[in-house]
Amino acid sequence: MTGHRPWRGVLVATALPLRDDLTVDLDRYAEHCSWLMANGCDGVVPNGSLGEYQVLSPEERARVVETAVAAVGGERVMPGVAAYGSAEARRWAEQAAEAGCRAVMLLPPNAYRADERSVLAHYAEVARTGLPVVAYNNPIDTKVDLVPELLARLHGEGYVQAVKEFSGDVRRAYRIAELAPGLDLLAGADDVLLELAVAGAKGWIAGYPNALPRSCAELYRAATGGDLATALPLYRQLHPLLRWDSRVEFVQAIKLSMDVVGRHGGPCRPPRVPLDAEQEAAVRAATEKAVAAGLA
Repeated sequence: MTGHRPWRGVLVATALPLRDDLTVDLDRYAEHCSWLMANGCDGVVPNGSLGEYQVLSPEERARVVETAVAAVGGERVMPGVAAYGSAEARRWAEQAAEAGCRAVMLLPPNAYRADERSVLAHYAEVARTGLPVVAYNNPIDTKVDLVPELLARLHGEGYVQAVKEFSGDVRRAYRIAELAPGLDLLAGADDVLLELAVAGAKGWIAGYPNALPRSCAELYRAATGGDLATALPLYRQLHPLLRWDSRVEFVQAIKLSMDVVGRHGGPCRPPRVPLDAEQEAAVRAATEKAVAAGLA
């Protein structure tokens, strides 16, 4: 794969603004995408886990992608196309292509604990659309682990060009580089960004820039540029928030931080419920501390 790689840089897995009646506010979403670009981010990833794609209707899901493309341009939009069925995931990739997107992000089969042959067939089906595919490895939620050896096979077959690595095991970065040197590693969990940047990550599919885009973009660029004198103190300041990206309540936490900094986070659709009092206090305090430090 040569040429433009739209998954490089800071791509924000966008939170989706909902009104109090839990309908999608597309106007506010368009403004949010534009605001992220204006504050140092390189692209957006709609319909990821943070975007609550699992509880959107097909019409809502399609309009979210179209709204992001209209707001910031298709070259900066990489939608999640995960689905239980491979044919459905391929249709979402086709919709992304029709909307003008240049790449898509795909989880492995997640309706069951798929074996290696099923994983290969799943990615092969979506790759048929012709759009570059970024694999999303999240064995915590999907129970399917794209281990380095399997990623190397997927890349060798031409099915995937990059991987969003969310296992939390930063040691994998070096094994992936050995087995598939042409496969771009993307940090997938906010709280291992620095470690994966040092290990050679080419991008960050990130959650907390939804609330703190400028400081997160600064962190990424310092970390990938080898400026640890800047990156490490900033990482320490942000880490009390970044670690929420790896918790079950990550959507609620990030939306609350957005509310605290003056953006619209708003509610989540069920079955997600609001943070409990202790969780809310912790997120609020950490966010207010970041604001006081000038990180918002």
